[in-house]
Amino acid sequence: MENLQIALNHGLSTQEYNKIVNKLGREPNLTEIGILAAMWSEHCSYKSSKIHLKRLPTKGANVIQGPGENAGIVDIGDELCVIFKMESHNHPSFIEPYQGAATGVGGILRDIFTMGARPIALLNSLRFGDPKLPKTRYLVDGVVSGIAGYGNCIGIPTVGGEVYFDECYNGNPLINVFALGITKKNEIFRGLARGVANPVIYVGSKTGRDGIHGAVMASETFTKEAEEKRPAVQVGDPFTEKLLLESCLELFKTGIVVGIQDMGAAGLTSSSTEMANRAANGIIIDIDKVPRREKEMTPYEIMLSESQERMLIVIKKGNEEIAERIFRKWNLDFSVIGEVTESSDLRIIENSDIMADLPISLITEEAPIYKRPSKKPAYLNNMKNFDIFSIPFPNNLDSIFLKILSSPTVSSKRWIFEQYDHMVRTNTVIPPGSDASIIRIKDTNKAIAITTNCNSRYCYLDPYTGSAIAVAESARNLACSGAKPLAITDCLNFGNPENPEIMWQFKKSIEGLAQAALVLNTPVVSGNVSFYNETEGVAIFPTPTVAMIGLIEDIRNHLTQWFEKEGDRIVLLGETKEEFGGSEYQKQIQGTVRGKPPQIDLRAESALIHTLLEASQTGILHSAHDLSEGGLATAISESCFTPNGSIGVKIKINDNMKIRNDAILFSESQSRALVSLERKNIPILDKITREYGVKMSNIGVVEGDRLFIENMIDIPINEGYNFWSSGFERILNSYA
Repeated sequence: MENLQIALNHGLSTQEYNKIVNKLGREPNLTEIGILAAMWSEHCSYKSSKIHLKRLPTKGANVIQGPGENAGIVDIGDELCVIFKMESHNHPSFIEPYQGAATGVGGILRDIFTMGARPIALLNSLRFGDPKLPKTRYLVDGVVSGIAGYGNCIGIPTVGGEVYFDECYNGNPLINVFALGITKKNEIFRGLARGVANPVIYVGSKTGRDGIHGAVMASETFTKEAEEKRPAVQVGDPFTEKLLLESCLELFKTGIVVGIQDMGAAGLTSSSTEMANRAANGIIIDIDKVPRREKEMTPYEIMLSESQERMLIVIKKGNEEIAERIFRKWNLDFSVIGEVTESSDLRIIENSDIMADLPISLITEEAPIYKRPSKKPAYLNNMKNFDIFSIPFPNNLDSIFLKILSSPTVSSKRWIFEQYDHMVRTNTVIPPGSDASIIRIKDTNKAIAITTNCNSRYCYLDPYTGSAIAVAESARNLACSGAKPLAITDCLNFGNPENPEIMWQFKKSIEGLAQAALVLNTPVVSGNVSFYNETEGVAIFPTPTVAMIGLIEDIRNHLTQWFEKEGDRIVLLGETKEEFGGSEYQKQIQGTVRGKPPQIDLRAESALIHTLLEASQTGILHSAHDLSEGGLATAISESCFTPNGSIGVKIKINDNMKIRNDAILFSESQSRALVSLERKNIPILDKITREYGVKMSNIGVVEGDRLFIENMIDIPINEGYNFWSSGFERILNSYA
């Protein structure tokens, strides 16, 4: 009974513990319980999500590596490939925002260079609570400083991202971090412990007691005692990470590496067992040989530590001196701590005594898989009772417009991204601020565009539709930048999966992601599931964050969202409907999230994407910007607020639109984009839109110094810019 209680304290259930006992034919000891509890945690085993993740499309013509490895890999031609992934660091960032965010960056970078790629870009998707709360300001400051501190020090540019604010994140901020690297197709490495008797090598920083139980903590909901878990947050060192990156890339060139994996969640436990499992081998570890920075650490602590900047490597036997010479040169710890065996077991020894002996399959493949019950949330029964006409028509559209522009979600995030070094390594073509960030591939004409999206309000109202929109908007962002959408990595953030209503949200979200990815031909090649994002029983809105990459074959064809010159015609592509459910307009006017989100027609979205790509390749477009939060009025404004100064517009909407003026301005109907071009090229665009069946409306011209939308809005463009540019900081500072 004592061991059972220990197991329960580690997050294992009675049923799971009994399964372990039956498999082993004995009671597991403390170290074995710790290993199994970490690897069977939701964070590591995906026991509640795995059965549903199988629905996601993961293969495609460009896919080299899908889910199952440290990151996904996509072919971009000319024997080159990109390696990328997104992961969450939500729970650690709530407890200790600076280190939680910083180690999230460090961990995702290791996932990239462990596969042989040099990281060239970082991206992030951040969600915070009500900006009126002092806790929100504390979290924003800490998280942004952590991301900047780690990325800037290691010299990898943070080139973009997104930031949302909503009360649902008061108790659970979301810190989702993306990284991308590039390598040659014949220089990819994987996490495999192959070759019996090959040495298992530990490199990087020494092991300490930081991060123990990190994976288990990430698999629990928060309570008022969450602050007591501060020791479970890891501590990062970007300067050591830089040394580790360069030394690993140097080692790869020797040809002696068999397999390599980052010591991430569950540390030495996950890296050793996952590498052995992929190769159908066993592994033995001599715990005495693990470098450590604290005295009297037990095997339990060493195996479960999540100290940062560490790698586990299997090399060809007889080449230990070559590897050691490289890592010693970079002033990193190096130790041969074990070897690959044919036993199919994980065996931990200390002073020649066996401290743990477990079948690899029990730790990995035999982790429980649950088909948890699900039911439609009760709150949705009342959400449909929303009528657009319940929003009274505003007396002053100018004031409503300025309120939306200065809202925390819509307003400029320059205060954040100016803390990031987005130009280091000189690959950044388009920095933060446009629809997608663009990174050149040196020595080629190619460029990679990257973006991340998710409107959690839509997902709260309809997780299927909201998730499909996250994919569609990402693809639209890329097409507006001149990039062909290629593939997805995701970060699926939800509440407690043991709650049937949360499980229903998750299932519907997977269905929406899968359908949109299938129709838009953007397979999901990597990702992360983060459950238990709730505090004291209050869950976040479902937030299935999508990060998508796209390819620009000729960098000269790239686009930005900003109007370029006076006299250009402004054209709206797509159809506007009266859709206010989950909109920024609804939130600002009524303070609620109700109704149905905008509907998404994936065929119409595909047609728009093809239209944008063909138009960009012909060279007729000067700018392109997708319509999302805040609708048409916000998109027009964002296109006016160029990096070189603001520029005015004169807009006249056709009377045949036949919808409310506030819907024309602020509806968030999908599958729409705003483009600008010379008047002489309008017929060419008209021909392309007719070919794909996309509605085209010539709505105005770039000129003057006012933001003028006939019969609706008329303000000096500089006034609009001031509201937009200072809104975010003003809101946070006013409650500091």
